[in-house]
Amino acid sequence: LTVVMEDPAVNLDSPSANRRVVKVTGGSLIGPRLRAEVLPGGGDWTLFRGDGVLVLDVRLTLRSHDGAMIYLTYSGLRYAVPEAAARLARNEYVDPAEMYFRTAPVFETGDERYAWLNRRLFVGVGERLKSGPRYYIHEIL
Repeated sequence: LTVVMEDPAVNLDSPSANRRVVKVTGGSLIGPRLRAEVLPGGGDWTLFRGDGVLVLDVRLTLRSHDGAMIYLTYSGLRYAVPEAAARLARNEYVDPAEMYFRTAPVFETGDERYAWLNRRLFVGVGERLKSGPRYYIHEIL
């Protein structure tokens, strides 16, 4: 799953953390059983905690290559040591081995061709690209 996000984001300070709201403008999901585009209009409501952990709250709409509509939401955590976090803040590439970046995707669809998505657990392993995050999503069997 590759997600393209609009820049700049809206930054909101709160008593416990900094929240950043970013509009999703596109992307794609390419896998052995599902190919889909990420439709514009989704969002990422990210929380930057004081301990350096980024808490993800992402909501997306997908349209499969054959027209199925699929809702995808995921929560997750990203943590990098200060040096790698500084590179991420400068929008520089950071090797995924230098950070903990995991998500828990949940799919929802009424299309029977993809109903299996409603009955599975998934885990995503992320990396940060200049255009936005990319996740390798694994089905838990």
